[in-house]
Formats: sequence, structure tokens, C-alpha cells
Amino acid sequence: MWVGVIGSGLCNREIYETAEEIGFWIGSRRHVLVCGGMGGVMEAAAKGAKRGGGETIGILPGAHASEANPYINYPIITGMGHARNVIIARSSDILVAVSGEFGTLSEIAMGLKIGKPVLAFRCKWEGIEGVVPVRKKDELFAEMEKYLR
Repeated sequence: MWVGVIGSGLCNREIYETAEEIGFWIGSRRHVLVCGGMGGVMEAAAKGAKRGGGETIGILPGAHASEANPYINYPIITGMGHARNVIIARSSDILVAVSGEFGTLSEIAMGLKIGKPVLAFRCKWEGIEGVVPVRKKDELFAEMEKYLR
């Protein structure tokens, strides 16, 4: 299964470490991590997924593969800016939002619009109808397991 991890390109250490744990969980179960391919939550999740033995796909906003963080196996160059968020949502079987701002909100909205499960962990958008809010990591992993069988 392809798991989209979405969140801010800038984050604090706690969120970075959490996203890395989520990525590790994904990679160690041989799921494919899909993300925006840049820094912050995206970098941390990709780092964790690779450490777990998984594959990572970065859907890049720019026109150069060199923009990808070093943990991306397959950089997809779009040159689309934030419009690439549609590709992230469409390519993922499930979306996991970790923290995040308006770019994350656009991915959540697109995921919901096309019928993808969306989980929100420590994300201010967790109150949106259709989003499954989770507050503890063990709860997050249990919810992810439900959708990834």
C-alpha cells in the first residue's frame, strides 16, 4: 500500500522525531511512503521509512530532482508548485497528516474529496468532518493498521 505522510516543510524536533517514527512504521511493514519530498515532516518520514527498509516517493513542487531530500528513492518532478498536492493525495491509499499548515489542509481536502482515509496526528485540521483525529502514537498505528490490511 502507498501511505501519504503530509505535513509542514518546517517543524520542531518533537514533530520531526514523530514523523520519523511514523515513516519507520510504514517502511518496516513494506508499505511505500509518498510525500512532498522536501524538508520537515516530509524529510523525517522519508528518513524513517528508509531506515525501516521501505521505498520512498517524493512528489516535488519544483522542476529539479536535486530539490528532493536525501531520503527520497524516487523523486517525481512536477514543476507544479502546491498543485502537486493533488498528486500526493491521488497517489496515496491513505493520508496521515502530522502537524502542518495550509498546504497540508489542501492535501487533506483533496484526500477527503476523492474518498481517501485521512488520519490527523497533532494537526490543527483534525476537526474537519471526515478526518480521523488521533492523539497518541499507538492509536495512530492501530488506525493505520485498520486501513492497510
